[in-house]
Amino acid sequence: MMSTDAKVKDFMTPSPITIAPAATVEEAVKLMEEKGISGLPVADESGKLVGIISEGDLLVRESPMKPPLFLSLLGGVIYFESPSQFHQHIKKSLGMLVSDVMTDKVITVMPEQSLSEASNTMLSKKVNRLPVVDDQKRLVGILTRHDLVRALKGNLS
Repeated sequence: MMSTDAKVKDFMTPSPITIAPAATVEEAVKLMEEKGISGLPVADESGKLVGIISEGDLLVRESPMKPPLFLSLLGGVIYFESPSQFHQHIKKSLGMLVSDVMTDKVITVMPEQSLSEASNTMLSKKVNRLPVVDDQKRLVGILTRHDLVRALKGNLS
C-alpha cells in the first residue's frame, strides 16, 4: 500500500525526454529504441504538452484496417460502428509525422496530486504513463508504472 502523503512530484521523472509534433514517426521510433522507452510526451516549443505517442500508436500503423460495418436500407446508410474511429485509424496508418499518429487527448496528473490517486488513474484508464503538467499544461515530468513500483518498494522496506 502506498503512503497517503506521497506525492507525484516525489516519484516522477523530471524533465522527461520529449518529441516535437513536427518530428517524423521514424525519429520517434529511433528515439524510443535508443532510450529504451515505450512512449514519449509530445511538447511544443514552449514546453506545453500537446500529445503522447506510444508503442500502441505505432502498432496501429501495422494493424489491418477494418471498415465500419454498415447496412444500406432504403437508400440510406446505417453504421453499426463509428466511422470516425475508422478515419482515425486511416490517419494513424498513413501518418508520417508525430502529430499524425499521437494521441492528443492525454490523461495527465499534477505534481501535488497523491501517488495513490495517480495509481488509480493509471489502472482505471489503462495507461502505462502519466505526463505531469503544471497549471499552464507545461510538461514538468512523467510518472510511469515503474515509478509506482519503486514507490511500493520503498514502503515494503
